[in-house]
Amino acid sequence: MQKEHESLKQLFQQEFAKMVAVISKLFGLQHIEIAEDIVSETFLLASETWGIKGLPENPAAWLYAVAKQKTLYYFRRSKILEEKVLPQVKATQESEEAMDETIFSEENIKDSQLQMIFAVCNPAIASEAQIGLALRILCGFGIDEIAEAFLSNKETINKRLFRAKEKLRAENIKMEMPPAGEIEKRLDNVLHIIYLLFSEGYYSKTQNQVLRKDLCIEAMRLGLMLSDYERTNLPRTNALMALMCFHASRFEARQTDDNGLILYDEQNEQLWDAELIKQGMHFFDRSFSGNEISSYHIEARIAYWHCIKEDSEEKWEDILHLYDQLLTINYSPGVALNRIFAIYKVKGANAALTEAEKLYSGDNHFYFMLLGELYSNIDKRKAQENFEKAFSLAKTQTEKQGILAKIHKL
Repeated sequence: MQKEHESLKQLFQQEFAKMVAVISKLFGLQHIEIAEDIVSETFLLASETWGIKGLPENPAAWLYAVAKQKTLYYFRRSKILEEKVLPQVKATQESEEAMDETIFSEENIKDSQLQMIFAVCNPAIASEAQIGLALRILCGFGIDEIAEAFLSNKETINKRLFRAKEKLRAENIKMEMPPAGEIEKRLDNVLHIIYLLFSEGYYSKTQNQVLRKDLCIEAMRLGLMLSDYERTNLPRTNALMALMCFHASRFEARQTDDNGLILYDEQNEQLWDAELIKQGMHFFDRSFSGNEISSYHIEARIAYWHCIKEDSEEKWEDILHLYDQLLTINYSPGVALNRIFAIYKVKGANAALTEAEKLYSGDNHFYFMLLGELYSNIDKRKAQENFEKAFSLAKTQTEKQGILAKIHKL
């Protein structure tokens, strides 16, 4: 029974988004809740059936077959078939049979997901709602998980998703690729959502874990779809893929058995994934096919340097230069803090402390962790004070455990 439960949970995350995208394409986005209901009913039936009969030989095919039957049944008993679907497929019995054959074809799944990405990331929908919709519709995450990711509650998330879906209807947003003239402009929004999704997984605020591979893998899967599609296979798409591959290569070395975080300097280089680093280099090379240099290019170059464990003057001077560039085009407090660490590596702790004082951030535990590190070999009392301040501001138990370890080490 445990095996069936774990398999179903894994399949839900792998297949939910695909099935919702395909059925939404047939019904239209104004009926997206119908698609979600059909897919949810399919998984409920799977849970009941597999619990009694065990796993079928091909669980994904079983899910597709049931979802297809439920979809066609709904079509036949509703006006949607008559008013929307059949006119689009010439209203013939042969067309309905063809739809029966192709509904969950590999090509249709891929096309539907690409179109869903651009529909969810429509600028008419508020940015925060886009992320919620992406987690729910593109990645199959439950309301509880989304609420935790936003440090919110189920009621708030349900209302936010409801308003986002109402916006899909009010703006008559269709599941289709944007016109050629708009696709590049819209792509920036799509890449940003994928970047945020990966970032949340790479340093998660949810489930008391600092690393959630499921989020990162979903982000990489979406990015790979974009890089495989000719119109979105652009330099910045490949730069983002390179960035994610370089970071993902250190997954196994970065996480402890109890979900704690192993810092970069303490990671076992032998656990880094050489194949993912190679893939990152492949995408990084492809990212220089045009004249464009995006923030993803710069971050990918920084991430590449972190795939070389050995410290060198060249490494940290280039990283500092890259952070200087990144701050001019995409300022963020996190980038500014990382730049100070690069200053420490290049110019020493005193120079880094001077810069850190200019950047004072009273509610950011990362800031006080950095101060603690910088003071560790200068003034242990100040180092402990800053680590204790970081401990009081940290949001997850895993972060607090890591800070306590630093205090004990002092």
